[in-house]
Amino acid sequence: MNQSDKSIGSALSVLGQHGKSFRFAGHFLSRDQLEGSARLYRFCRFIDDLVDETLNSDTARAQLESFKKELKIGRSSHPVIQDFICLASDSRMQPKVISELIKGIESDLEPVIVEDTAQLLRYCYRVAGTVGLLMCDVLGVSEPRARVHAIDLGIGMQLTNIARDIREDALRGRRYIPAQWIGDISPQALTVPGNSHSSVIQAAVEKLLQLAEHYYDSGSEGLRFLPPRSKIAISIAAKVYREIGVVLGEQKYDPFLGRAHVTLPRKFRVALKLALSSRRSRTYVPHVQSLHLHLVDLPNAHASA
Repeated sequence: MNQSDKSIGSALSVLGQHGKSFRFAGHFLSRDQLEGSARLYRFCRFIDDLVDETLNSDTARAQLESFKKELKIGRSSHPVIQDFICLASDSRMQPKVISELIKGIESDLEPVIVEDTAQLLRYCYRVAGTVGLLMCDVLGVSEPRARVHAIDLGIGMQLTNIARDIREDALRGRRYIPAQWIGDISPQALTVPGNSHSSVIQAAVEKLLQLAEHYYDSGSEGLRFLPPRSKIAISIAAKVYREIGVVLGEQKYDPFLGRAHVTLPRKFRVALKLALSSRRSRTYVPHVQSLHLHLVDLPNAHASA
């Protein structure tokens, strides 16, 4: 096994361990598409873990600055960064999109108290909408219209993440639910089950998932622009992730009932239902500009009618 094979094997292992929904759907990708997707996921996970697992925010920030410089010059001594540099070059990724991704992840080094829906959506764009854009590059999507929908699919998935992980994020001092929705409830209060804020928190979880649905609907419109095999895979990944919201609904939107997840049999049922329904073609619905009202200055967002 050569060094390249080892690196790809490592990337697939990271995807299998941490990105189970996408790894499940990845069976429908070509080998090159799966490997490229896994390499992108490994980079994102590496940067994310650097922030989430640090014991010193200054040290993590300095490390990120070093990596940003290496990405800019196109050379790194770290194998994960160097591999991503090669992937970004081969896939012709936009440096400004990569920059926004790192900016979003880096923002979690500070205590997070989101104030309004605009701040929430800009965060979701940076940490997940950008990944949708980079996946377009990995999968070789050439249709320009696909990019706004890719952003929205990423945002929908991130909103689902936030709804699922409210307690875990709060334990890290992060409250992504906007004050605009729930007032000044602290992250600490989000970690305590059965407190006086329970009904407000449950309503906020439901609202997050309702908002996610608008972005999932838009993301689904863009799937038609994907190559056939990747269209199937991304459709399944999105639908399985969307199912997390259904599970949360079955739990009455209570974030304290345990981490919502989609079981393997349920994933198969979702995939089968999707396969049966996807035979019906629908007329393309153009992107809804208002979905990007708060994103107009960010790369590839819908800035004009």
